[in-house]
Amino acid sequence: MGLAIAHQLARRGRAVTVLSRRRSEAAGFVAAGMLAPHAEGLAGPLLALGRASLERIPAWVARIEADSGLPCGLRPCGIVVPFTSAAERDAYPTAAYGLPLDRSALERELPGIGPRWRSGLLFAQDGQIDNRRRLMRALERACAALGVRFEEGSEVLELLTEDDRRLRGVRVRRAEGGEHVIAAAAAVLACGAWSARLLPALPVRPVKGQMLSLQGPRAALERVLFGPGIYLVPRQDGLLVVGATSEPEAGFEPGLTPEGQKQLQQGIADLLPEAALWPPMERWWGFRPGTPDEAPLLGPGPIDGLWLATGHYRNGVLLAAITAELIAEAITAAGQGSGANAALLAAFRWDRPFSAATAAAA
Repeated sequence: MGLAIAHQLARRGRAVTVLSRRRSEAAGFVAAGMLAPHAEGLAGPLLALGRASLERIPAWVARIEADSGLPCGLRPCGIVVPFTSAAERDAYPTAAYGLPLDRSALERELPGIGPRWRSGLLFAQDGQIDNRRRLMRALERACAALGVRFEEGSEVLELLTEDDRRLRGVRVRRAEGGEHVIAAAAAVLACGAWSARLLPALPVRPVKGQMLSLQGPRAALERVLFGPGIYLVPRQDGLLVVGATSEPEAGFEPGLTPEGQKQLQQGIADLLPEAALWPPMERWWGFRPGTPDEAPLLGPGPIDGLWLATGHYRNGVLLAAITAELIAEAITAAGQGSGANAALLAAFRWDRPFSAATAAAA
């Protein structure tokens, strides 16, 4: 998220510095890269935001590739959501956007799918991007090509304000030790799951996820398979990305667990039994930035000059394009941004009311 916004701001002529404590912590290096507002069954303003971002992604990727000279791995392969019955399928929140599949059609789209899945929805408009191996590297290269400065190993310790109201800079600890102040009239907080550590008023918490990858035959699976609690994302070279557990109780506890890995293996056997025999390649974990209503916090923060781009939960890669556009426009347009974009931002204010049920879940 930070790289996407830095890239947009630099393209608009702004001088940008990216402060990163450890780049390997970024969710962009962990996520599966699904572009799935319909397959995820999103609703309301979040579905509108996701659809708006999905429409922008081809042009967004083209700009990154032009600036970096590197491919991003965009693949509009479509996503299939399987169900155990037609009734379950037809009740899905985004069923109207998908093509209904019976068992025979499901088998044509996903050869080898497990026997208990009797119907499905094909969302041909959804897809994936290879964020771990391609997009993140291309974004870094594109930012550097446009003059963005990077301070890797620099941890922001404090937001500095004038009269507790307006941002004047940040206090930073560098990797080699020592603290210094960076003056800034505008900053974007895109700290993911760690956002509340810097600004405790933000309702963001970590939701740990464990993942793994398998090496399958090339073209063994053409569509993304999005099952309940697990998904299989096939790359063009046959690598199959499998995710992900959801562990809100884990906090920032690092590492893999036998329970989490067993859950993934059971999901593979249930969705695509033959894939359970494919050799494992990698296993990893990361932390999603969750919010009480599972929607992001976007736009002005509680301090003048501080902008928020956090809390994207399961949809950070999908929402990167629209988030970068909205935040960069809001910072640079001086009130002259489009009304449509302002309306999109308004639904995701950090201080929006949360229902008692969602607040309790936080």
